[in-house]
Amino acid sequence: MTDLPSSRANKPVTGSTVALVSVGGRTRRKLNWSGWWFVGPFMAVFTLVFVAPLIYAIYLSLFRETLVGGNSFVGLANYATAMVDPKFWEAMLRVATFLLVQVPIMLGLAMFAALALDSARLRWVPFYRLSIFLPYAVPGVVAVMIWGYMYGSQFGLVADINRFFGLDLPSPLAENLIMVSIGNIVTWEFVGYNMLIFFSALKAVPMELYEAAEIDGAGPFRTIFSIKLPSIRGAIVIATIFSVIGSFQLFNEPSILQTIAPNSITTYFTPNLYAFNLSFAGSQFNYAAAIAIISGVITMVVAYLVQLGGEKKEDKA
Repeated sequence: MTDLPSSRANKPVTGSTVALVSVGGRTRRKLNWSGWWFVGPFMAVFTLVFVAPLIYAIYLSLFRETLVGGNSFVGLANYATAMVDPKFWEAMLRVATFLLVQVPIMLGLAMFAALALDSARLRWVPFYRLSIFLPYAVPGVVAVMIWGYMYGSQFGLVADINRFFGLDLPSPLAENLIMVSIGNIVTWEFVGYNMLIFFSALKAVPMELYEAAEIDGAGPFRTIFSIKLPSIRGAIVIATIFSVIGSFQLFNEPSILQTIAPNSITTYFTPNLYAFNLSFAGSQFNYAAAIAIISGVITMVVAYLVQLGGEKKEDKA
């Protein structure tokens, strides 16, 4: 092998780095692919479970099943139909309303819990932290079934309260309360998850900032709004993005509650539920794929706007 310049000789060759090899007086380029042994398994799984299904969904959305001719190419016709589909936009408006109401409440409760645990005024912090996080460990389907049983006006907790006290409480599964009931379930499930994100970020705040605030005479609330919240802005943005994505992907809760409240939850209650019913109940796989693609694009745009807003606030700070 020929002698390489010192700057290159001291540099490790990784991944697909090009190495110069002298063979028979001629210099040849040899690629070192050892780095791909580390990223290859991830790339293979990522391609299999994400890229390939996405490409196939886009492919399906460009076709339509017809009585004559079978599955024929229609281009963007399915997307054009979805853009004027009142059921799809009603479902999208419903999850957007859910997002604007439920997410701030859930993140507010998670932030309150994280600040309380970080305040050093509570005893048995590990116990409270585990207790708040525990609902997230309950499988989503099981959580919905538990709450669905308690919501029942003919059985469960609400029915028992009505019978014991002689009351006539409105059913949480009624059409005008079903969104509140679903929001309560989702909040119960994910407050602990977001609390853990905020609490971990608070633990990473340098103690020097707290000491400086104490010297300046800052009180607890001043410390929260001037030090703690600005210091964990990145964690707040991440939790908000996750919550936005989760809101647009709302499926488990309405899908399971639909069996006990069919009059309150329609087949197009959320975009995901609409696409699911189109596929497996209506056999409209092509149109369902178009609905799923549009929903994904809308979710991506909203999540990006949230991230962009968080970055702008961080730059101003």
